[in-house]
Amino acid sequence: MSRLLLIPNIKIQNANALSSPYTIGFPAMTAWLGGVHALQRKLNASHYPDLKFTGVAVACKQIDLQTHKGQGDYIASIIGTGNPLTKTGSRPSFIEEARCHLTVSLVIEYEELGWGVDPDGLMIEVSQQLHRLKLAGGDILEFSPPELQSDETEEDYKKLIRKLMPSYVLTERRDLMLDAMQAQDEPDAITALLDYLTVKNRSEIIAHDNKADEIQWTAKRKTSGWIVPIATGFQGISELGSAKNQRDADTPHRFAESVLTLGEFKMPYQIKTLNDMLWSYHVELENNLYLCQQKSTHN
Repeated sequence: MSRLLLIPNIKIQNANALSSPYTIGFPAMTAWLGGVHALQRKLNASHYPDLKFTGVAVACKQIDLQTHKGQGDYIASIIGTGNPLTKTGSRPSFIEEARCHLTVSLVIEYEELGWGVDPDGLMIEVSQQLHRLKLAGGDILEFSPPELQSDETEEDYKKLIRKLMPSYVLTERRDLMLDAMQAQDEPDAITALLDYLTVKNRSEIIAHDNKADEIQWTAKRKTSGWIVPIATGFQGISELGSAKNQRDADTPHRFAESVLTLGEFKMPYQIKTLNDMLWSYHVELENNLYLCQQKSTHN
């Protein structure tokens, strides 16, 4: 049985949509797990030192990517922020940042609370701390009251699913990447990823007896479902050590690059078990990997 904290309908403004050096759109899973870990640290420092969050599910109810594509344009442009003019009246230099406004519900798995913990007091503390935090780099504007759930019975799980509807839950599909790379003579991750994202258009001439032939176009991907590229962690590319002016002098430093794989957005009712939607940290020190993975893949 899992004990769950549900935070419904979190409305976030200006979240970071540049989820990796290669992708733009839904914020990376590292951002969601990082935000939930920050919430845990705040709660640990207040009145709940033993509270530990062990998994997170993200259900997206609405997303508005801040881009613009004019009539006749082939590519979209990032909508930048309106920075104040300089004293000379010119525009200041700035770095383009991809942003999105979105509404999500978070399902957080936690370990059993100790004796003497008041659940109502915990919900009040969670609400207070959320008002002081950011999620995925964005400002939290509002959210529905948090509540405690469980999946002790099948009916409990169905009740949770009903509360997440309508939305899309991000799930991991690295199985597609593994299958594609195993089928290649020389495995290449980018080729495997693009193979599932490419939309292939095909034309077919339909002949008619009493009128002109008709050209029928169809568009198809390699597999069905809402398949997207997602950033799920980092791989170290340097040895552990120290760097000049690093933020935390007591923590070893290393350079790293983003790890990308495939994910799929699914309606909650399509997900049969809780572990198929929960994400947690997974570290492989022998491979220098610091990942966010679905609990069903490494339990």
